[in-house]
Amino acid sequence: MSKGVQKLFPEVARNYELVNHAMTLGLDILWRRKTAQVAANGGGSRWLDACTGTGEMAIYLSRLARHETAVIATDFCLPMIRKASEKREAREIAFILADAKSLPFADNTFDLVTMSFATRNLNVNRSGLIEYFSEFHRILKPGGRFVSIETSQPPSRITRKLFHLYVRLAVRPLGYLISRSRAAYAYLSHTVQRFYTADELADVMREAGFAQVSFRRLTLGAAAIHKAIKSG
Repeated sequence: MSKGVQKLFPEVARNYELVNHAMTLGLDILWRRKTAQVAANGGGSRWLDACTGTGEMAIYLSRLARHETAVIATDFCLPMIRKASEKREAREIAFILADAKSLPFADNTFDLVTMSFATRNLNVNRSGLIEYFSEFHRILKPGGRFVSIETSQPPSRITRKLFHLYVRLAVRPLGYLISRSRAAYAYLSHTVQRFYTADELADVMREAGFAQVSFRRLTLGAAAIHKAIKSG
């Protein structure tokens, strides 16, 4: 993640969830819930939500976790972590301030790592994104799961053009109207339109060492859930 991008998140922490829900017409809530269900299905005693932001995914995981399962959430942005930790439903979650490229955990620690709508922010370039994914691979136990939800590129050319048109006409002005941060949502509009296809992101995960990489497209391909396994 570039230093310029890092500076944007403290600006938008207060209204981050509201903007996301408004821009996606509430679909991001459904996408996160579906991802949490996919992620939780494999069980395990230690789950990590990386780049947790305001903790929405971590809370969904916590609801699905068994009594003996510890849910941990990390983010580099202190205002985001503070907002997440203040939520009543987050009382059982351990929040840690940490950079996703250098996580403070030993090898083979977690059964599950999740990430929601943060992959684009880590994607300064392909090799840089592979480094982040390799870090997730490192801290997973053999057989552990990496599950990600992110915007994607609809496979239909017509649907893709309509999706990009919506992003240009709605995301940037709506984000600014609510958050008053022009730079943050200009950046979001730019990255959504240029991000990987679901197949391309699956290839990046394989290059980071993951096996059994699969994905499920959501809402005509506007988003995709990726699941990958650490072999061993």
